[in-house]
Amino acid sequence: MKKLDVSRHEKETLDEAIRHWQEQGLLAETQANQLSDSYKLKGFDWKRLAQYAFWIALSCVVLAFLSLFADKMVLRWIEKLYDTPDAVICIFCFILAILFYGWGFRNKRKHPHKTFSNEALMTLGVFATATCIGYLGKIIDNGSGHFSLLFLASVVIYGVLSVKLSSKLIWLFTLISFGIWFATETAYHSNWGFRFWGMNYPLRFTLFGALLTGFALAWQRRIKPIAPFQPLTYIIGLTYLLVALWLLSIFGNYSDMDKWAGVRQWHIFYWGLLSTVVSLGWAWYGLKRQDYIAREFGIVFLIINLYTRFFEYLWDNLNRTIFFLLLAVSFWYIGRWAERIWRGNDQKQAL
Repeated sequence: MKKLDVSRHEKETLDEAIRHWQEQGLLAETQANQLSDSYKLKGFDWKRLAQYAFWIALSCVVLAFLSLFADKMVLRWIEKLYDTPDAVICIFCFILAILFYGWGFRNKRKHPHKTFSNEALMTLGVFATATCIGYLGKIIDNGSGHFSLLFLASVVIYGVLSVKLSSKLIWLFTLISFGIWFATETAYHSNWGFRFWGMNYPLRFTLFGALLTGFALAWQRRIKPIAPFQPLTYIIGLTYLLVALWLLSIFGNYSDMDKWAGVRQWHIFYWGLLSTVVSLGWAWYGLKRQDYIAREFGIVFLIINLYTRFFEYLWDNLNRTIFFLLLAVSFWYIGRWAERIWRGNDQKQAL
Protein backbone atom coordinates (compact mmCIF):
# COMPACT_ATOMS: atom_id res chain seq x y z
CA MET A 1 0.00 0.00 0.00
CA LYS A 2 1.30 3.42 -0.97
CA LYS A 3 1.69 5.69 2.04
CA LEU A 4 0.35 9.24 2.09
CA ASP A 5 3.02 11.95 2.27
CA VAL A 6 2.17 14.56 4.91
CA SER A 7 3.95 17.58 6.33
CA ARG A 8 5.32 17.63 9.88
CA HIS A 9 2.40 19.72 11.11
CA GLU A 10 -0.13 17.41 9.42
CA LYS A 11 1.59 14.34 10.89
CA GLU A 12 1.43 15.79 14.41
CA THR A 13 -2.28 16.55 13.92
CA LEU A 14 -3.01 13.02 12.64
CA ASP A 15 -0.98 11.41 15.44
CA GLU A 16 -2.86 13.44 18.04
CA ALA A 17 -6.24 12.61 16.46
CA ILE A 18 -5.51 8.85 16.38
CA ARG A 19 -4.27 8.95 19.98
CA HIS A 20 -7.42 10.82 21.06
CA TRP A 21 -9.74 8.36 19.26
CA GLN A 22 -7.88 5.45 20.82
CA GLU A 23 -8.23 6.93 24.32
CA GLN A 24 -11.95 7.49 23.72
CA GLY A 25 -12.38 3.87 22.69
CA LEU A 26 -13.34 4.75 19.13
CA LEU A 27 -10.37 2.88 17.65
CA ALA A 28 -8.87 -0.47 18.54
CA GLU A 29 -5.10 -0.71 18.87
CA THR A 30 -4.87 -2.67 15.61
CA GLN A 31 -6.86 -0.02 13.71
CA ALA A 32 -4.77 2.76 15.25
CA ASN A 33 -1.56 1.06 14.13
CA GLN A 34 -2.94 0.55 10.62
CA LEU A 35 -3.88 4.21 10.35
CA SER A 36 -0.48 5.32 11.68
CA ASP A 37 1.24 3.13 9.07
CA SER A 38 -0.86 4.60 6.23
CA TYR A 39 1.03 7.91 6.14
CA LYS A 40 4.60 9.11 6.45
CA LEU A 41 6.49 12.35 6.91
CA LYS A 42 7.34 13.74 3.51
CA GLY A 43 10.85 14.88 2.76
CA PHE A 44 11.91 18.00 0.93
CA ASP A 45 8.98 20.17 -0.24
CA TRP A 46 9.55 19.87 -3.99
CA LYS A 47 6.15 21.40 -4.72
CA ARG A 48 7.11 24.67 -3.06
CA LEU A 49 10.48 24.62 -4.82
CA ALA A 50 8.68 24.19 -8.17
CA GLN A 51 6.36 27.07 -7.34
CA TYR A 52 9.22 29.41 -6.47
CA ALA A 53 11.23 28.26 -9.49
CA PHE A 54 8.41 29.13 -11.90
CA TRP A 55 7.89 32.49 -10.19
CA ILE A 56 11.59 33.23 -10.60
CA ALA A 57 11.44 32.07 -14.23
CA LEU A 58 8.58 34.48 -14.98
CA SER A 59 10.41 37.27 -13.16
CA CYS A 60 13.48 36.58 -15.27
CA VAL A 61 11.38 36.81 -18.43
CA VAL A 62 10.19 40.26 -17.32
CA LEU A 63 13.73 41.31 -16.38
CA ALA A 64 15.03 40.02 -19.71
CA PHE A 65 12.42 42.12 -21.49
CA LEU A 66 13.35 45.21 -19.46
CA SER A 67 17.05 44.60 -20.00
CA LEU A 68 16.46 44.91 -23.74
CA PHE A 69 16.13 48.63 -23.27
CA ALA A 70 19.50 48.84 -21.53
CA ASP A 71 21.41 47.17 -24.33
CA LYS A 72 22.71 49.60 -26.97
CA MET A 73 22.78 47.04 -29.77
CA VAL A 74 19.22 45.98 -29.02
CA LEU A 75 18.21 49.64 -28.83
CA ARG A 76 19.52 50.21 -32.34
CA TRP A 77 17.60 47.14 -33.50
CA ILE A 78 14.43 48.44 -31.84
CA GLU A 79 14.91 51.81 -33.58
CA LYS A 80 14.90 49.99 -36.91
CA LEU A 81 11.66 48.26 -35.94
CA TYR A 82 10.11 51.48 -34.67
CA ASP A 83 8.22 51.98 -37.91
CA THR A 84 6.60 48.54 -37.72
CA PRO A 85 2.84 49.05 -38.11
CA ASP A 86 0.79 48.69 -34.93
CA ALA A 87 -1.46 46.20 -36.73
CA VAL A 88 1.50 43.86 -37.33
CA ILE A 89 2.52 43.91 -33.66
CA CYS A 90 -1.11 43.46 -32.60
CA ILE A 91 -1.55 40.40 -34.84
CA PHE A 92 1.81 38.97 -33.74
CA CYS A 93 0.85 39.27 -30.05
CA PHE A 94 -2.57 37.77 -30.81
CA ILE A 95 -0.94 34.72 -32.42
CA LEU A 96 1.55 34.51 -29.56
CA ALA A 97 -1.28 34.57 -27.00
CA ILE A 98 -3.13 31.77 -28.83
CA LEU A 99 0.05 29.67 -28.89
CA PHE A 100 0.68 30.14 -25.15
CA TYR A 101 -2.94 29.44 -24.20
CA GLY A 102 -3.09 26.40 -26.49
CA TRP A 103 0.20 25.07 -25.15
CA GLY A 104 -0.90 25.63 -21.55
CA PHE A 105 -4.34 24.08 -22.08
CA ARG A 106 -2.89 21.04 -23.84
CA ASN A 107 -0.35 20.53 -21.06
CA LYS A 108 -3.11 20.94 -18.48
CA ARG A 109 -5.14 18.15 -20.09
CA LYS A 110 -2.19 15.82 -20.59
CA HIS A 111 -0.32 16.67 -17.37
CA PRO A 112 -2.83 18.15 -14.86
CA HIS A 113 -0.38 17.58 -12.00
CA LYS A 114 2.12 20.09 -13.52
CA THR A 115 0.26 23.01 -11.97
CA PHE A 116 2.99 25.61 -11.92
CA SER A 117 4.37 25.04 -15.42
CA ASN A 118 0.84 25.14 -16.84
CA GLU A 119 0.03 28.39 -15.02
CA ALA A 120 3.35 29.88 -16.15
CA LEU A 121 2.32 29.31 -19.77
CA MET A 122 -1.08 30.89 -19.05
CA THR A 123 0.69 33.91 -17.54
CA LEU A 124 2.74 34.41 -20.70
CA GLY A 125 -0.51 34.22 -22.65
CA VAL A 126 -2.00 36.90 -20.39
CA PHE A 127 0.97 39.22 -21.04
CA ALA A 128 0.67 38.66 -24.81
CA THR A 129 -3.08 39.37 -24.61
CA ALA A 130 -2.49 42.60 -22.70
CA THR A 131 0.03 43.75 -25.32
CA CYS A 132 -2.37 42.83 -28.13
CA ILE A 133 -5.19 44.83 -26.51
CA GLY A 134 -2.87 47.80 -25.98
CA TYR A 135 -1.85 47.95 -29.64
CA LEU A 136 -5.46 47.40 -30.71
CA GLY A 137 -6.30 50.50 -28.69
CA LYS A 138 -3.64 52.46 -30.59
CA ILE A 139 -5.13 51.28 -33.89
CA ILE A 140 -8.74 52.25 -33.11
CA ASP A 141 -7.92 55.37 -31.06
CA ASN A 142 -10.09 58.30 -32.17
CA GLY A 143 -8.65 60.84 -29.72
CA SER A 144 -11.50 60.59 -27.18
CA GLY A 145 -9.20 59.42 -24.39
CA HIS A 146 -11.74 56.78 -23.36
CA PHE A 147 -9.12 54.03 -23.07
CA SER A 148 -10.86 52.50 -20.06
CA LEU A 149 -12.90 50.56 -22.62
CA LEU A 150 -9.74 48.58 -23.40
CA PHE A 151 -9.56 47.44 -19.78
CA LEU A 152 -13.24 46.49 -19.96
CA ALA A 153 -12.45 44.44 -23.06
CA SER A 154 -9.61 42.73 -21.18
CA VAL A 155 -12.03 41.90 -18.32
CA VAL A 156 -14.36 40.17 -20.79
CA ILE A 157 -11.53 38.37 -22.60
CA TYR A 158 -9.79 37.19 -19.42
CA GLY A 159 -13.14 36.19 -17.89
CA VAL A 160 -14.05 34.00 -20.86
CA LEU A 161 -10.55 32.49 -21.01
CA SER A 162 -10.49 31.72 -17.29
CA VAL A 163 -13.76 29.79 -17.60
CA LYS A 164 -12.82 27.99 -20.84
CA LEU A 165 -9.34 27.08 -19.61
CA SER A 166 -10.37 26.59 -15.94
CA SER A 167 -7.51 28.87 -14.87
CA LYS A 168 -7.58 30.60 -11.49
CA LEU A 169 -4.54 32.63 -12.52
CA ILE A 170 -6.38 34.18 -15.48
CA TRP A 171 -9.36 34.85 -13.18
CA LEU A 172 -6.97 36.77 -10.92
CA PHE A 173 -5.98 38.96 -13.88
CA THR A 174 -9.69 39.35 -14.65
CA LEU A 175 -10.29 40.84 -11.19
CA ILE A 176 -7.20 43.05 -11.40
CA SER A 177 -8.30 44.34 -14.82
CA PHE A 178 -11.78 44.90 -13.41
CA GLY A 179 -10.32 47.15 -10.70
CA ILE A 180 -8.21 49.07 -13.22
CA TRP A 181 -11.26 49.51 -15.46
CA PHE A 182 -13.28 50.86 -12.52
CA ALA A 183 -10.53 53.37 -11.65
CA THR A 184 -10.04 54.61 -15.23
CA GLU A 185 -13.75 54.65 -16.09
CA THR A 186 -14.67 56.79 -13.07
CA ALA A 187 -11.66 59.03 -13.77
CA TYR A 188 -12.81 59.49 -17.37
CA HIS A 189 -16.30 60.52 -16.27
CA SER A 190 -14.84 62.96 -13.73
CA ASN A 191 -12.74 64.63 -16.46
CA TRP A 192 -9.62 62.89 -15.11
CA GLY A 193 -9.97 64.55 -11.73
CA PHE A 194 -9.58 62.85 -8.38
CA ARG A 195 -13.27 63.09 -7.46
CA PHE A 196 -16.16 61.11 -8.88
CA TRP A 197 -19.62 61.86 -7.41
CA GLY A 198 -17.81 63.53 -4.50
CA MET A 199 -15.62 60.49 -3.78
CA ASN A 200 -11.85 60.18 -4.04
CA TYR A 201 -10.14 56.93 -5.07
CA PRO A 202 -9.98 55.26 -1.60
CA LEU A 203 -13.69 55.88 -0.96
CA ARG A 204 -14.59 54.64 -4.45
CA PHE A 205 -12.58 51.45 -3.98
CA THR A 206 -14.10 50.92 -0.55
CA LEU A 207 -17.51 50.66 -2.21
CA PHE A 208 -16.06 48.65 -5.11
CA GLY A 209 -14.42 46.17 -2.73
CA ALA A 210 -17.59 45.87 -0.65
CA LEU A 211 -19.66 45.09 -3.76
CA LEU A 212 -17.13 42.55 -5.05
CA THR A 213 -16.94 40.84 -1.64
CA GLY A 214 -20.73 40.79 -1.35
CA PHE A 215 -20.98 39.27 -4.83
CA ALA A 216 -18.47 36.54 -3.88
CA LEU A 217 -20.34 35.67 -0.67
CA ALA A 218 -23.95 35.92 -1.87
CA TRP A 219 -24.13 35.13 -5.59
CA GLN A 220 -20.99 33.72 -7.15
CA ARG A 221 -21.56 30.12 -6.00
CA ARG A 222 -24.96 30.22 -7.76
CA ILE A 223 -23.35 31.01 -11.13
CA LYS A 224 -22.01 27.63 -12.22
CA PRO A 225 -19.30 28.67 -14.74
CA ILE A 226 -17.50 30.96 -12.24
CA ALA A 227 -18.41 29.14 -9.00
CA PRO A 228 -14.95 27.45 -8.73
CA PHE A 229 -13.32 30.91 -8.57
CA GLN A 230 -15.40 32.07 -5.57
CA PRO A 231 -12.60 31.86 -2.93
CA LEU A 232 -10.26 33.91 -5.14
CA THR A 233 -12.93 36.58 -5.75
CA TYR A 234 -13.57 36.66 -2.00
CA ILE A 235 -9.86 37.24 -1.27
CA ILE A 236 -9.43 39.95 -3.93
CA GLY A 237 -12.67 41.66 -2.85
CA LEU A 238 -11.50 41.80 0.77
CA THR A 239 -8.11 43.10 -0.38
CA TYR A 240 -9.73 45.94 -2.34
CA LEU A 241 -12.09 46.72 0.56
CA LEU A 242 -9.67 46.70 3.49
CA VAL A 243 -6.71 48.34 1.71
CA ALA A 244 -9.00 51.12 0.43
CA LEU A 245 -10.50 51.59 3.91
CA TRP A 246 -7.03 51.79 5.43
CA LEU A 247 -5.98 54.45 2.88
CA LEU A 248 -9.26 56.27 3.55
CA SER A 249 -8.45 56.29 7.26
CA ILE A 250 -5.17 58.10 6.47
CA PHE A 251 -6.19 60.49 3.68
CA GLY A 252 -9.90 60.89 4.34
CA ASN A 253 -12.08 61.89 1.41
CA TYR A 254 -9.59 64.53 0.27
CA SER A 255 -8.52 64.77 -3.35
CA ASP A 256 -6.10 67.67 -2.88
CA MET A 257 -2.84 66.77 -1.12
CA ASP A 258 -2.24 70.38 -0.06
CA LYS A 259 -5.62 70.55 1.68
CA TRP A 260 -5.04 67.18 3.31
CA ALA A 261 -1.59 68.22 4.54
CA GLY A 262 -3.14 71.23 6.28
CA VAL A 263 -5.66 69.12 8.24
CA ARG A 264 -4.93 67.45 11.59
CA GLN A 265 -5.57 63.72 11.57
CA TRP A 266 -8.07 63.84 14.40
CA HIS A 267 -10.37 65.82 12.07
CA ILE A 268 -10.85 62.64 10.03
CA PHE A 269 -10.78 60.20 12.97
CA TYR A 270 -14.17 58.78 11.94
CA TRP A 271 -12.63 57.14 8.86
CA GLY A 272 -10.00 55.52 11.09
CA LEU A 273 -12.73 54.37 13.46
CA LEU A 274 -14.72 52.91 10.54
CA SER A 275 -11.65 51.08 9.19
CA THR A 276 -10.86 49.62 12.63
CA VAL A 277 -14.47 48.57 13.29
CA VAL A 278 -14.79 46.90 9.87
CA SER A 279 -11.51 44.99 10.39
CA LEU A 280 -12.68 43.90 13.86
CA GLY A 281 -16.04 42.90 12.37
CA TRP A 282 -14.40 40.66 9.76
CA ALA A 283 -12.16 39.08 12.42
CA TRP A 284 -15.23 38.36 14.58
CA TYR A 285 -17.16 37.02 11.58
CA GLY A 286 -14.26 34.74 10.66
CA LEU A 287 -13.89 33.40 14.19
CA LYS A 288 -17.62 32.80 14.58
CA ARG A 289 -18.14 31.17 11.17
CA GLN A 290 -14.72 29.46 11.12
CA ASP A 291 -13.97 31.41 7.94
CA TYR A 292 -10.17 31.53 7.90
CA ILE A 293 -10.06 34.07 5.03
CA ALA A 294 -12.21 36.63 6.89
CA ARG A 295 -10.45 35.86 10.18
CA GLU A 296 -6.92 36.39 8.89
CA PHE A 297 -7.78 39.47 6.83
CA GLY A 298 -9.63 40.97 9.78
CA ILE A 299 -6.86 40.33 12.30
CA VAL A 300 -4.07 41.54 9.98
CA PHE A 301 -5.86 44.80 9.11
CA LEU A 302 -6.93 45.31 12.72
CA ILE A 303 -3.26 45.27 13.73
CA ILE A 304 -2.33 47.53 10.79
CA ASN A 305 -5.04 50.00 11.82
CA LEU A 306 -3.94 50.02 15.47
CA TYR A 307 -0.35 50.76 14.51
CA THR A 308 -1.48 53.41 12.02
CA ARG A 309 -3.58 55.14 14.67
CA PHE A 310 -0.62 54.98 17.03
CA PHE A 311 1.65 56.82 14.60
CA GLU A 312 -1.10 59.31 13.77
CA TYR A 313 -2.34 60.26 17.22
CA LEU A 314 -0.03 58.97 19.94
CA TRP A 315 3.54 59.03 18.63
CA ASP A 316 4.28 62.45 20.09
CA ASN A 317 1.75 62.41 22.95
CA LEU A 318 2.02 59.07 24.73
CA ASN A 319 4.89 57.12 26.21
CA ARG A 320 5.77 54.12 24.01
CA THR A 321 5.81 51.75 26.98
CA ILE A 322 2.31 52.74 28.05
CA PHE A 323 0.99 52.38 24.50
CA PHE A 324 2.36 48.86 24.06
CA LEU A 325 1.12 47.88 27.52
CA LEU A 326 -2.36 49.02 26.48
CA LEU A 327 -2.04 46.95 23.32
CA ALA A 328 -0.88 43.94 25.34
CA VAL A 329 -3.85 44.21 27.71
CA SER A 330 -6.33 44.58 24.85
CA PHE A 331 -4.96 41.55 22.99
CA TRP A 332 -4.87 39.57 26.27
CA TYR A 333 -8.61 40.18 26.64
CA ILE A 334 -9.15 39.21 23.01
CA GLY A 335 -7.21 35.99 23.69
CA ARG A 336 -9.29 35.27 26.79
CA TRP A 337 -12.49 35.82 24.80
CA ALA A 338 -11.29 33.53 21.99
CA GLU A 339 -10.20 30.90 24.54
CA ARG A 340 -13.69 30.90 26.13
CA ILE A 341 -15.28 30.37 22.71
CA TRP A 342 -12.82 27.58 21.92
CA ARG A 343 -13.41 25.78 25.24
CA GLY A 344 -17.16 26.24 24.87
CA ASN A 345 -17.05 24.57 21.44
CA ASP A 346 -14.97 21.69 22.87
CA GLN A 347 -17.50 21.15 25.68
CA LYS A 348 -20.40 21.12 23.17
CA GLN A 349 -18.57 18.53 21.05
CA ALA A 350 -17.89 16.41 24.15
CA LEU A 351 -21.62 16.39 25.01
